[in-house]
Amino acid sequence: MAPPLRSSGPPRLARISRCVSFSASHRLHSQSLSDEENRALFGKCNNPNGHGHNYKVEVTVRGEEAIMEPLDHKNLDKDVPYFMDTVSTTENVAVFIWDNLQKRCPQGTLYKVKVYETDKNAVVYKGEEAA
Repeated sequence: MAPPLRSSGPPRLARISRCVSFSASHRLHSQSLSDEENRALFGKCNNPNGHGHNYKVEVTVRGEEAIMEPLDHKNLDKDVPYFMDTVSTTENVAVFIWDNLQKRCPQGTLYKVKVYETDKNAVVYKGEEAA
């Protein structure tokens, strides 16, 4: 738990954010769709050769910070078992990072994971359950 930010009055809780970067390739492709449906849905991101991103991840926790397992220079679809049957969208990358950080952080300390796919596109995940 973080120390109080002032000496008098009720303690205030600070949230700490940390940014890290990793580079990875992926292909947006769902096994439950035909090749034609995948091309229609994902367009050029369905290229069989994949494409890469330099992701920036912002993790916010209360108190001490945990260290993320490296995803750097991996093919998400081939090197990370989670993505063998989960489409490697940035949303799903954020969920994957959240789930792995939850295993390492004291309960209740992980606040949010923010993944930047590009400088203009980011996903925020706060552990919400799927509807």
